[in-house]
Amino acid sequence: MKTYSNYKKLSNDLKNLFENQYQNQNQNESYFDFEIICEQNQISFKTHKSILSSRSQYFKSLFNSKMKEYQENKLILKDVSSSILFSILNYFYSGKIKINLENAVEILIFSSKYLIDELIKICSKFIKNNFQIETVVDILKLSESMNLNQLMNFSYQFISENFEEFIKTPFFLELEENHLNSILSNDFIPLNEFEIFQSITKWGKNKLNINQENEKEKENENEKENEKENENEKEKEKLQDQIANIIHKIRFIDFSTKELKTVLKEDLIPNQIFRKLVKFLILQNDNEENGEELNKFIEKEKEDIVVFKSRLSLSTSSIIQEQEHFNKLKEWINDNDFFSKMKKGFSATRDGFDCENWHKKVDNKGKTLVLIQTNDNFIFGGFTRIGFTNNKSKWKEKDRIRNFGFIPDPYAFIFSLRNDKNNRQPHKFPIKQDHQQYAIYYHSNYGPIFGFNSYTVDFLLKSNLKTGRSNLGYRYSIPNGITYGTNESRSYLAGSYESWIVDEVETYFI
Repeated sequence: MKTYSNYKKLSNDLKNLFENQYQNQNQNESYFDFEIICEQNQISFKTHKSILSSRSQYFKSLFNSKMKEYQENKLILKDVSSSILFSILNYFYSGKIKINLENAVEILIFSSKYLIDELIKICSKFIKNNFQIETVVDILKLSESMNLNQLMNFSYQFISENFEEFIKTPFFLELEENHLNSILSNDFIPLNEFEIFQSITKWGKNKLNINQENEKEKENENEKENEKENENEKEKEKLQDQIANIIHKIRFIDFSTKELKTVLKEDLIPNQIFRKLVKFLILQNDNEENGEELNKFIEKEKEDIVVFKSRLSLSTSSIIQEQEHFNKLKEWINDNDFFSKMKKGFSATRDGFDCENWHKKVDNKGKTLVLIQTNDNFIFGGFTRIGFTNNKSKWKEKDRIRNFGFIPDPYAFIFSLRNDKNNRQPHKFPIKQDHQQYAIYYHSNYGPIFGFNSYTVDFLLKSNLKTGRSNLGYRYSIPNGITYGTNESRSYLAGSYESWIVDEVETYFI
C-alpha cells in the first residue's frame, strides 16, 4: 500500500473557496456558516466555524461556549483593518501569508489577541530578523505589554549588541528604567564600561528634564536667584536619585583608575557601593592570602555583586558581535572564572600581523582563546587550557630536544562560529581521544597551530598571520556526513584549504 498526498492542491482549493466569495457573486452562501465583519469599513468575510476553530484557540473557545456570536453566526471586529483581516483569514484556509515591514506588527498584535500561535511565531521571527534601531523600542514595549517573552528577549539582545549605536539616538532616551535594568544585566555589551556609565547619566538627565517640565512653577524670580548657589548640588542629588536603581548594574570593576577618578569627582557612585568596591579590589588583589575572606565577602554582598563582576571581555571584541556567538563560546568553554578574568592580550589590527608579536604577548599565559575572522566573514578559532608555551616541560617528551613541539591538551577544541557560505550553524570540534598528545603545536615561526602533522593540519596561521591552512578532521572531530580530506573538510572553517585572507586575529587569556 502506498499513501499519496497533494498538499499544494489542497491549499489552493481551500484558498479558492475563501477568495471566490469576492470574485463569484453567484457562489452559494450556504457553503459558509459564519460571518466576520470589519467594523472600520463594514466589509464582511464569509468563513467556516470548523476552519476558524482549528486555526485559533480563541475561536475554538468562542464556539464551544455557545456565546451570542455563536448563536448569531456573526462576529464584529473593531480593532483590525480589513486588509489585515483578509490576509489572516486567507492564511487560515491556504496556510500562506505575506509578511512585510508594513504589516508584521499589526498581524502580530491580532494573532496575540486571538491566540493564533503559528502566526505569533512567524511574525516574531520576521521582526527579529528585521530589527531596526528606529523601531526596536516600540517592539520591546509591545512584546512586554503582550507577554511575548521570546520577542522581548530578542529586542533586549538586539539593543545590547548594538548599544554603541543605539545610545546615540533619541530612542535610547525613551527607555523606561526597567528596560535599562534588563539591558545592563547582560554580560555582553560591546562597549567600554565608562561609556555605558556616561550613557546612563545622559538618560538620567533627560528623565529629570522631563519630570521637571511636568512640575508646576513654584518660585518667583527672586526666590530662584537666592537659590542659585545651591542649584548644582540639588541637580546632582536629583540625578543620583534618578539613576539610583540603575547604578547597581554598572561594572565599576572595569573602570580604569582615571575613569574611576572622573566618576568620583561627579559624586555619582553611592558611598555604600564605593566602600564595597574598594574592599573588593583590596581582597582580590591578594586572592591567595584573602581567598576565604573574598568568598565570604562575595556571598554577603551578592545583591550588589554585579558591580564587582567584570562585563565579559568579549564585549570589546571586533569579531564577536552577536549574542549567539558569545553564548556558544561561554557554553563550550564552560569556565566562568576564565570569562570573568580574561583580557584581550593580542589583536592583529592593533598589535600587528606578525607571529613574533603574537608569541611575545601570548606565550606562557595558560588558558587561551583564539578568534579568527577572514575577509569573507568566516569566524572560527580554538581554545586550549594549557596555552601556547615555550616551556618545554609541558611539551610532548620526545620534542623537548627541539625548538618546536606538541603540547598535549585533552580539553582543547576547535570551533566554527560563522560559515555563511555553506549556511552552517556554530559548531564545536573537540580533540579526538587518541590524538590528545598532539592537540597544540608550538612553533616560533608560526601563529596558532591546532592539530599539526608534517603533511597536514586542522588549522594554522602562517608567520604573517594573514594567511593559513585548514583541513578539519585530522586530529579534531568532524561533523557526521563529512569526510576528512575532502573539499568539505578543507573549506569548513575558512572557505578553502589555504586561499583565505585574515582580517583580524584576537587572542584572550587570563
